[in-house]
Amino acid sequence: MSDFLLELRSEEIPARMQAGARAELEKLFRREMDAAGVTTGEITVWSTPRRLALIARDLPEATEAVSEELKGPPVGAPDQAIDGFCRKAGVDKASLETRDVKGRATYFAVKNVPGRATKDLLAEAIPAIIRDFSWPKSMRWGAASISTESLRWVRPLSGIVALLGDEVVECEVHGVTSGSVTLGHRFHHSGDITIGNADDYAMKLRAGHVIVDHEERQDLIRSGAAKVAAEAGLKLVEDEGLVIENAGLTEWPVPLLGRFEEDFLEVPPETIQLTARVNQKYFVCEDDKDGSGAKLANAFICTANIEAEDGGARVVDGNRKVLAARLSDARFFWDVDRKKTLAQHAKGLERITFHEKLGTVADKVDRVAKLADWLVFDAKAPNGDHKLARQAAELSKADLVTEMVGEFPELQGLMGGYYAKAEGLPVEVSEAIRDHYKPVGANDEVPTAPTTVAVSLADKLDNLLSFFKIDILPTGSKDPFALRRAALGYLRLVQANNLKISLDTVIHAWDGRPNTDLAAKLADFLLDRLAVQLRDEGVRHDFIQASRSWQGRPDMRVDRVEARARALAEFLGTEDGANLLAGYKRAANILKKEDWHGAEGEIARTGEEDPLALVDDPDMKAVVEAKMAERHAKELSYDFEPAEKALMDALAKAEPAAAKAIEAEDFSGAMAALASLRAPIDRFFDEVTVNADEENKRAHRLDLLADFRAAVHKVADFSRIEG
Repeated sequence: MSDFLLELRSEEIPARMQAGARAELEKLFRREMDAAGVTTGEITVWSTPRRLALIARDLPEATEAVSEELKGPPVGAPDQAIDGFCRKAGVDKASLETRDVKGRATYFAVKNVPGRATKDLLAEAIPAIIRDFSWPKSMRWGAASISTESLRWVRPLSGIVALLGDEVVECEVHGVTSGSVTLGHRFHHSGDITIGNADDYAMKLRAGHVIVDHEERQDLIRSGAAKVAAEAGLKLVEDEGLVIENAGLTEWPVPLLGRFEEDFLEVPPETIQLTARVNQKYFVCEDDKDGSGAKLANAFICTANIEAEDGGARVVDGNRKVLAARLSDARFFWDVDRKKTLAQHAKGLERITFHEKLGTVADKVDRVAKLADWLVFDAKAPNGDHKLARQAAELSKADLVTEMVGEFPELQGLMGGYYAKAEGLPVEVSEAIRDHYKPVGANDEVPTAPTTVAVSLADKLDNLLSFFKIDILPTGSKDPFALRRAALGYLRLVQANNLKISLDTVIHAWDGRPNTDLAAKLADFLLDRLAVQLRDEGVRHDFIQASRSWQGRPDMRVDRVEARARALAEFLGTEDGANLLAGYKRAANILKKEDWHGAEGEIARTGEEDPLALVDDPDMKAVVEAKMAERHAKELSYDFEPAEKALMDALAKAEPAAAKAIEAEDFSGAMAALASLRAPIDRFFDEVTVNADEENKRAHRLDLLADFRAAVHKVADFSRIEG
């Protein structure tokens, strides 16, 4: 067994591409080894800005010889079929063997494949890996680049180290031949470094001021930045993405702390942090010297790629000057933007198209403001000051036309909040502008301030309703207008603030008229997202399905659907719930087999399209009760069996108790009422013959099962529950 080392050296690989490159290198190497029949041990892949390295442990010296057999056509088959088989198998017709298969002579091709040296296989694999390597962006270089057949690589490929054990695996790619020689740090090491084998690779590069393990570099940056911050009496603002990026930019990372002018702290801190992070890849620090809470300090931490003799003073000074120029731009934007009020900025939204079918951003703002006002004033979801909600909504998108957001789109909303505060607008308004995009992701903070909640809800509902109205919905993985994110944001706002919002009334307020089709479409979409959201909490999608109807119609309140589904999940997790579900399914199967509808059948004969749509209508209730009384007068002319009477009595108690609980939206109470039916229905099936010979007994017992099913359906549609 031998270890294999492959290093592919080039000019600087962008930090953002290195993780994908490591995965690609391992994938292609495994592909080549699997195709050659080589079993590998542990595989390690490293990256630096100037190299990709792979170490594969425990490769065999050679593959084993194998014998392959391919079954062909029977003897006597047409020559074309036999010749085609020979071409496919790569053998001559004369070398075919015949064997008996189910009493018929059949041709077989037998190929004896000798073992091959792993070194030879690797020599073929390395060029294939390099040629097939996929980069987000790549280039051709040199004289050969005039041909489209020339090699493409992220940056010019300059060296290949390929060692199996201590022997060089000889190969050549695009004029670059493999060997055992690599290079160290660009500034700290001159001359070649000869690698003996995979085991001394990292050690020899370290001696050449290259830490080849990217994770080790990340640890050094993480701990080193925290250390230099602490030495200055500051606290590092942690940023794991920046740690990874700096590790991808350096081979010998050295964190250094510098200072910038305190005057820049007048600019919002997020602006300073974003400027330092995005433009310069610097960390920022906080301090709490006055005990009033952590605030952004006038300090930054850059990651040098060298150890300077002066301790990095010149490096820090150069970085400070560059950062100062960037911060000067940010301060300029901050000063210029505040020369206008947000209302004046908002007029510029008339020039920005929201969508060609939906008008401008100004048109969207008008819709959002109207809906936010309605949510607070009419729907009381949430309670608050509707005038503040309208004002915040009208100004919510104004910062989109500011210089600062033009430079840093990530700050939209946040800068609007700062500008509103600087303008002296009410705190509720500035906070609503700042946070109205929230929650953005699954882990983002959910607003609870009434004005903010109203504007955030209105903004997300307008996005959903606007695009659904023009039939633009997410398809598969495509969601260009982030409607799934808007739906999740809506759900989380409703959940965190315990809101009871009926989508049909929302749409009436938003569109100025009822639109049942749009309401149903949006409700289905939101409930599908709710099912995805609750899946990890043990609330299955079929529990959502079973809870989607309310009084015979689709439920337009997602909060109520969720509450019922949660109560259902909890109930069916108990022994009573599981057994009641089994009893329900047994009753439903009997009724289906007999085509028996009970009270639902009486309603169906009224001509109503939805048999349950009028189940709670007082007028229809009287009609149904009269018909049922007439029919039952004949059916009840016999003595009930004890189990039959027990189920009747249990239904008489449970049905009104469950209905009362449902009316109060006490779904746990409704499930508890259903639980009282578990023992009677079990006993009924054990002791009573449903399909009795006497017609009146059979009819009454089927009606009893239909009543049981109807009572369950008022709580949840158990027919939609799987399993």
